[in-house]
Amino acid sequence: MNSVEKEQLEYIEKCRTLIGEWSKEKERSITYCVVTFGCQMNARDSEKLKGILEETGCVSASEDEADILLYNTCTVRDNADRKVYGRLGTLKEVKKQRPDMVIGVCGCMTQETVAAEKVKKTCPHVDIIFGTHNVYTLAQLLYRHLSEKTRTVDIWEEAKDVAEHLPVRRKYPFKSGVNISYGCNNFCTYCIVPYVRGRERSRLASDILEEVSRLSKEGVSEIMLLGQNVNSYGHDLKEEDRMTFAALLKAVADTEGIRRVRFMTSHPKDLSDELIDTIASHPKICNHVHLPLQSGSSRLLKDMNRRYDKEHYLELVRKLREKIPDVAITTDIIVGYPGETDEDNEETLDVIRRAEFDNAFTFQYSKRTGTPAASRPDQIPQEVVTRRFNKVLALVQEMSRKRAMLLEGKTLPVLVEDVNEREEGLVTGRLENNMSVHFKGDASLIGKYVDVVLTECKGFYYIGEIKNV
Repeated sequence: MNSVEKEQLEYIEKCRTLIGEWSKEKERSITYCVVTFGCQMNARDSEKLKGILEETGCVSASEDEADILLYNTCTVRDNADRKVYGRLGTLKEVKKQRPDMVIGVCGCMTQETVAAEKVKKTCPHVDIIFGTHNVYTLAQLLYRHLSEKTRTVDIWEEAKDVAEHLPVRRKYPFKSGVNISYGCNNFCTYCIVPYVRGRERSRLASDILEEVSRLSKEGVSEIMLLGQNVNSYGHDLKEEDRMTFAALLKAVADTEGIRRVRFMTSHPKDLSDELIDTIASHPKICNHVHLPLQSGSSRLLKDMNRRYDKEHYLELVRKLREKIPDVAITTDIIVGYPGETDEDNEETLDVIRRAEFDNAFTFQYSKRTGTPAASRPDQIPQEVVTRRFNKVLALVQEMSRKRAMLLEGKTLPVLVEDVNEREEGLVTGRLENNMSVHFKGDASLIGKYVDVVLTECKGFYYIGEIKNV
């Protein structure tokens, strides 16, 4: 544990005292809620925020009931920003009725200067504002606000330290994300991530493996390795500390007690033959690769600064399918990037047909202030974007259903995650390819691996039955 982490633990204790006094005044426990927008990296940050708050003595509650409410924001698309502003707007009246309520906003949106200024000016009822680089200082910021009774704003321009030894409250006790790197060096022309998450910084492999070993001893059997581009892991480390992502992945999978290993996200320009061979040869590494395409047009890919072309991408798909026959390949696709033509859109449709993606997250291009693409004059009219998007979405759904149908009738291991919320008597779990399965069972199955017959494919999920032994 480093000095920064020790300092934050001291602030947690200081907050515990203040929260205790607040609790006595209320004659009940002080409650919290962390609302997460965005990717798995944000979800992992939220687990850290929740862990810190629980260590101060707060207990979890709904968004409507929380004494301390945090929005951990995303700014990859404009829609994410609008959701946050909408919720903050409704909180103005709530704050008037509950003036001692603490409202905080953090994450990628507040790391963006324009958005941070807007929150500060238009949302005076927000008490704590911080960014992505100092998520781990929540206790310090909360202590300052509670003790000084003033608004606390602390947004760092760049990351300073790594703090991975503070309390964490995981959503599931049997699976966990593990950060292997932070930030991104790619600077795709449409993407705000390098500006709000900073430059790429890899953790030491020894620290990662130590964390995985500890998690295993705590009962975690599934690990997801997280990074904006996991394939470039270690490039920024000293030569004596350097390890390829493939080697790290194998070492994690070799950890005693770990049964499944996943990773997110994988950049095509850095996907190596070594990584493909490692996935193919290790039974604990899930046969699922999320490989963002963004566009099937080589012209647009060059403009996006993606550093691969259509044929290179399709060659990667060919290798994956050849060496890992049951691999699930998922992707991200942007429709309506500036300068996109109908011909470019047809190129994207061609890749979807040839790659036969198991699933795709398809988005309409969203301008992000500060990125090169946002200032281009050749923005695409919305009606054109919508027309092209609908064509892409329809084909993605067709291909996804085709791939999903291949598993119907098979018996596969499922990690049970939850009791089904919609239908009593069912539980929900995930296959190795990350698709959901619903089948009869009860809470005693949660956290266990169960062999399930996939009796019916529903397109994006399955209905199943536990295999009779």
